[in-house]
Amino acid sequence: MPAMDEAGPFTFTTDDEEGTLDAGRRLASVLENGDVVALCGDLGAGKTAFVRGVAEGLGFDDPVTSPTFNILVVHDGPLSLNHFDLYRLERASQLEDIDFWGVMEAGGASLIEWGDRFPEALPGEYLEVTIVFLDADTREFRVRSVGGRPERLAWAWARRLRGGGSA
Repeated sequence: MPAMDEAGPFTFTTDDEEGTLDAGRRLASVLENGDVVALCGDLGAGKTAFVRGVAEGLGFDDPVTSPTFNILVVHDGPLSLNHFDLYRLERASQLEDIDFWGVMEAGGASLIEWGDRFPEALPGEYLEVTIVFLDADTREFRVRSVGGRPERLAWAWARRLRGGGSA
């Protein structure tokens, strides 16, 4: 169960990859057009597995892998998923080459692996999810919202994680 304080940030843990996938599926159930989620954490922390769970929750059947070399993969659907991976970028100016801001403005939900690489480039409102290794299997998710819609998204996701049905 997520631990939340009155300001809205919360933490929760998963014990295996299935738990990470499930957390992503539950976030997918409350995502809306225009939502931006910045994913942070060390290599291998589970960012791509989490995005795979979100994609499953949105109904995508195509395989979701880290777009490290492509930088961006767009999964088109009723709610499109813009999956960014900024790991290989060296400068924020390179975001222009992939039309970073244009893709986000075009709609869908945007999940940005390594979203903390260029914090100055993030939009004014986003949900930040930091995944931390606790041990070989256990991950701690630290969730922080920046802005009004992301705060509502965080609360809705926390309710889903607790097993609540309504967003």
